[in-house]
Amino acid sequence: MKHFINLLTIPILLSMVQCKQPEQKIESSTIREQTIHVVKQQIIDKYGETYAFRAERGVKQVADLWRKSDGNMAEFEKFCINSFVANDAELEQLFNKLSNGLEVLNGSFIKIKKDLRKPVDLDLGPITNVDEIFAGFDASAHLTEDLLANKVAFIIALNFPQYSLKEKTELSSKWSRRDWAYARMGDAFTSRVPAELIQANSVASSNADGYISEYNIKLGYLVNDKNEKLFPEDLSLITHWGIRDELKSQYANKEGGLERQKMIYQVMKRIIDQSIPSEVINSKQYLWNPYSNVITKDGQPVVAIAEPDTRYQHIINLFKSLQAQDKYYPTMPTYIQRQFEASLEIPVDDVEKLFTELLSSKEVRDLGKLISKRLGRNLEPFDIWYDGFKARSGIPAEKLDEVVGKRFTSAQAFQNEIPNFLTTLGWSKEKAKFFADRIRIEGARGSGHAWGAEMRNGDVALLRARIKSSGMDYKGFNIASHEFGHNVEQTITLQDVDYYMMHGVPNTAFTEALAFVFQKRDLELLGMKESNPAKEQLMALDNLWACYEIMGVSLVDINLWKWLYSNPNADAVQVKAATISIAKDIWNKYYADLFGTKDETILAIYSHMVDSPLYLSAYPIGHLIDFQLEKQLAGKSFSGEVQRIYEQGKLIPQVWMKGATGEPLSNKPILEASAKAIEMLSK
Repeated sequence: MKHFINLLTIPILLSMVQCKQPEQKIESSTIREQTIHVVKQQIIDKYGETYAFRAERGVKQVADLWRKSDGNMAEFEKFCINSFVANDAELEQLFNKLSNGLEVLNGSFIKIKKDLRKPVDLDLGPITNVDEIFAGFDASAHLTEDLLANKVAFIIALNFPQYSLKEKTELSSKWSRRDWAYARMGDAFTSRVPAELIQANSVASSNADGYISEYNIKLGYLVNDKNEKLFPEDLSLITHWGIRDELKSQYANKEGGLERQKMIYQVMKRIIDQSIPSEVINSKQYLWNPYSNVITKDGQPVVAIAEPDTRYQHIINLFKSLQAQDKYYPTMPTYIQRQFEASLEIPVDDVEKLFTELLSSKEVRDLGKLISKRLGRNLEPFDIWYDGFKARSGIPAEKLDEVVGKRFTSAQAFQNEIPNFLTTLGWSKEKAKFFADRIRIEGARGSGHAWGAEMRNGDVALLRARIKSSGMDYKGFNIASHEFGHNVEQTITLQDVDYYMMHGVPNTAFTEALAFVFQKRDLELLGMKESNPAKEQLMALDNLWACYEIMGVSLVDINLWKWLYSNPNADAVQVKAATISIAKDIWNKYYADLFGTKDETILAIYSHMVDSPLYLSAYPIGHLIDFQLEKQLAGKSFSGEVQRIYEQGKLIPQVWMKGATGEPLSNKPILEASAKAIEMLSK
């Protein structure tokens, strides 16, 4: 998962708080409509009707942000008249100076944040209270207020109109690259959230991340009803990523794999309903039978204390924080709207329609029957993670662990391989070195993540990967390959995009797409290129099944947040019950007919629901983009196409997709390709 924090949009993206916030008094604009009209007309009279649109929208934007502390109506009028820039050359000069200043601020504050989080993100020893305080500190919390106070934010709001998603869609065919860059400058300051809410959000975000990062299950201390251990004693995996990937790896284990998968699934259910004993979380002190839920020490049963719904309290904390910010977004008064329409730039209704269309498709059901046939048994609920369409599925996990463990003994060993990875994929030696100089590998405490730079000089993209003292294992390398894809995107879209205000991607799904593209090439990076003649068909089916799994998970996330807004005062017990109920409902609608069981809760296991609210939808959208990208990449220069496509920068999603592949984002390509693949592989 990528850290995707841009300080220009902090009010939207840094949005988590641990404790209840004091009620905020909304200080509304002090500027009257009559004053807005008068000032707008003065600008038009001064510069001409050509500037009527910019004058009208710019003055209104400043008025919406203006408070009594910023000045009286006369000062508002004077500011607007004196600060409006009409001359094109002067406007471009202003844009360039603002871009430079924002890059310095944005990039510096992100670098500070990354450095302050090192003790909690990296495996540097025990985490102290001071480490947690610094990790939760947000040096940029007052940035928006500071830029309003010194009038920089008002200069931007006055001279660079903000366009709605509908307007961007309608105007996109007429806009030049500079027009797009100006529009992205107009997105920079659209609300005025109090700094104390932003700072509190940062603290809570850090706490939620810490909870997830330290949530490890010692699989080597699990026992079945015969008191047998099924996993290596030193196997410790983070939830949900680590234990899910261990479950997936067991498809290659023809003897004992199914029993191990069932045990992991039982662990997951205990986490979801919070019946998991607190004593076994990140602990080797007890043996735990997840079926009977009994823990023992020295052969004797021990009274266990269930985790006290901590998982769901974090969800409440996040919701309370985001809800506290709603009042400062009059045009988007819920976080659901802000996340989808402002951040993803795809309305939530469109996302749900896209997901339910695929979840209900005939192709998915035909694929499920094919998987059941390949497994030689009825589907189990955890087969939503069936991993048998990947080329590596026939290679024993032990062999892959051995290859990776010998090669990547440390973060530096991985760092040294970056140029080789990139030249393997087609980049020149010079460009590979360019990337290697701007990507740094560090040993992560948790599952790892990618965190890009936000300034072209003075910082680098980070890949914080999980590397055990004995070296990296294959699961860790597979995840690191995914995160490395993020790093490549982060570097291209910062260093190679023509305008700083256009740096990045339309939304997080587009960086997830390239991460998926890289993750699928993990064997190629290891020099173990697959030559399966059915590779194209297998790739289509793997993508479709991944979409089927994560779209259901995403619908649980979306529907839980709708429920939270309808039940804002719910406690952790109620939120847990609602989450489980929603997970069962989504399962019964889209999965029960294929799997043959009802009321399964597995769709609620994802840790993103705890520490990354409404982020999950980026993954299935990313899978759809990934498939369309793979079609585009086929038979072409991989590195050349990746550069061309991602140098588009931060367009809106459908415009980016048409530029990348010539087609809009939809389910159609994956469903059509999957239907053909199922027919071929079923013969």
